[in-house]
Amino acid sequence: MPTDLPDLLTFDGVLFDLDGVLTPTADVHMHAWQTMFVELFAAWGITPPYTERDYFEYLDGKKRYDGVASLLRSRDVEVPWGDPSDPPAADTVCGIGNRKNIVFETLLRSEGISPYPGSLALLEKLERANVPCGVVSSSKNADEVLRAAGIRDRFPVVVDGVVAERDHLASKPAPDMFAAGARLLGVDPSSAVAFEDAHSGVQSAAAAGFALVVGVDRGAGAGTLIASGAHIVVDDLSAFVA
Repeated sequence: MPTDLPDLLTFDGVLFDLDGVLTPTADVHMHAWQTMFVELFAAWGITPPYTERDYFEYLDGKKRYDGVASLLRSRDVEVPWGDPSDPPAADTVCGIGNRKNIVFETLLRSEGISPYPGSLALLEKLERANVPCGVVSSSKNADEVLRAAGIRDRFPVVVDGVVAERDHLASKPAPDMFAAGARLLGVDPSSAVAFEDAHSGVQSAAAAGFALVVGVDRGAGAGTLIASGAHIVVDDLSAFVA
């Protein structure tokens, strides 16, 4: 972990990814994706079997339906895209994505969620210094997760999967979501910070022109995050709390 870190209080604003950066919901998402895809692959006879690496390569940081399509494509499987209103039983990209969401919501309710202590400490530090903060998450569950973690009121701006679908924002790694987050927060990316734990999210923030892109290594690997455009990589946000 780097020891000479920039002072975040010198920037105009900070945007955070949610899952794996502010809250350990990445673990819940990983569990939900694995549960759903293991069952799907077995039912459809898809090989090779689903692995944890698939999560980081094809699902992490992307909007739900884009992730489904990306992973199925990696196994040379194509299904109709369908519609977001498709029932979870539908064998479409949207239906499969909705099926995963049912599993995720069940796990979130049964297990609950709390913010990472280091992330909460950094949020409190930034709040005391009046540095505006926002969330940029591909998840459609972002609002629910933030409320469950007790930190929704800390963010005047939340650009999530629901907003991305409504405003036709391209999924990470395109710059659209982080660029929209900065615009709504009232800051220029060239004077703002982005925190991301997914390589697609790092690519998104870098493409949007953020002055500082911090990779948070929760499993993607420091080398992958740097190669994707992170300026520095930390293991936990507590590294910025003096």
